[in-house]
Amino acid sequence: MQNYRGSIFITGGSTGIGLATAKKYKSEGYRVGICGRSAEKLAELKKDFEVFQVDVRYKEEVHQAITEFAKNGLDIVIANAGRSYANKSRIPDFNIAREIVEINLIGVLNTFEIATKIFLAQGYGHLVATSSVAGLNGLPGVSAYSASKSAVMKLCESLRLDLKQENIKVSCICPGFVDTPLTQVNPHPMPFMVSPEFAATEIFYGIAKNKGIIYFPFFFSLIVRLLSVLPRPLYSKIMSIKSFNYSRH
Repeated sequence: MQNYRGSIFITGGSTGIGLATAKKYKSEGYRVGICGRSAEKLAELKKDFEVFQVDVRYKEEVHQAITEFAKNGLDIVIANAGRSYANKSRIPDFNIAREIVEINLIGVLNTFEIATKIFLAQGYGHLVATSSVAGLNGLPGVSAYSASKSAVMKLCESLRLDLKQENIKVSCICPGFVDTPLTQVNPHPMPFMVSPEFAATEIFYGIAKNKGIIYFPFFFSLIVRLLSVLPRPLYSKIMSIKSFNYSRH
């Protein structure tokens, strides 16, 4: 069997940040497993990674894939699968909102559940989830996305405290705008946008350093963090200016 630096499993690893991160870990000598929903995309990637067709909303699918991958080792799990709104509006589409919460939050819980079981049994491991700087504030037009990413952030913060004594590390990835299929449909300006490769490098070294929260890019995340500590009436006034308004539907 080939010698590896470690084994990592990434949900939502067939595109965007997940795929770039998978490639980064592969280049650093790791055994990499990825999952996604598209059989076509996974077929193209199976020469480089161990691939699994999974919808993270379904616990049984997630557990089966990670359990199978972990038979040959598991050191890091990144719950990265996510979705956002294709179109922003003042009146939410609650069916889309439910799907966003199911993928962005329940998908993380499904991933962390089986990974935690494996890590407790072996006595070590690193849980990682992809949140967003959007989770720091309630943003106009993306209510369920902001809510789900905020929940992921706080979930990781709590678990980092809870699991420390079990020798299980927990980190949360909080990117700004990254040039991925998710952001390419956005009709609004996206300042300080970075490439998926930049994101993957920040993630790789952030995890290696066991950072609790991995923010990037620096200046944009700093601005958003400053907004998060403003008095809420002032924040609401800033975010209610015309440039932030979207259509009713």
